Amino acid sequence: MKKCIYPGTFDPITNGHLDVIKRALNIFDEVIVAVAKNEAKKPYFSLEKRKKLAELATKELQNVKIISFDFLLVDLARKTGINTVIRGLRAVSDFEYELQLNYANSALWKEFETIFLMPHLENAFISSSIVRSVNEHNGNLSSLVPECIIPFMKDKECM
Repeated sequence: MKKCIYPGTFDPITNGHLDVIKRALNIFDEVIVAVAKNEAKKPYFSLEKRKKLAELATKELQNVKIISFDFLLVDLARKTGINTVIRGLRAVSDFEYELQLNYANSALWKEFETIFLMPHLENAFISSSIVRSVNEHNGNLSSLVPECIIPFMKDKECM
């Protein structure tokens, strides 16, 4: 089976993330969505909640597994024996950042591979930070996140 890891903070998982997951499923037999702890980003949701939200959002997708991790991505890749990582790109600025990460990971493990996927145009502007900002201002989230995520955005204590 061809497997890949799709790492991220997923705070929360968005329609853009789901778009990239579905695209990856067209290439790979299994996609491991790896929810990173990443306290440096000061996440809105706890790691456990972000993992549960990702599970909820992907429950209809076959061959998607949700895990969480709190160490280097390259170490996760080695541990799982999966050397291919998927990363979503929305803009040129994403590419510059992702390129640096790819070079760093490749320096730590020569077999490490990164595949960049772009979401469809209607999802290209969506980021978790935009979702959080729209939510904080009581905006409409229906085109930004899966419908099942909206109640959790409105009531952080839900679940």
